Amino acid sequence: MSKAISIRLPDRLTRALEQLASATERTKTHLIRKAIETYLGEYADYQIALDRLRDKDDKILASKDLKDSLGI
Repeated sequence: MSKAISIRLPDRLTRALEQLASATERTKTHLIRKAIETYLGEYADYQIALDRLRDKDDKILASKDLKDSLGI
């Protein structure tokens, strides 16, 4: 199931979206959906990285120590 969402974009973004849609022969909806999917996936990774950096119990290894532990 899908739901319709309405947003307002600045003219600059609207023009860029229209140009990309035309150049790639994709719909604006397709490009917006893919952009949101990518953002959400990368934001989740970013949040996990931040959480790990803030976790004082999570050991941070130097690259040399990591390579040594992996036998590289």
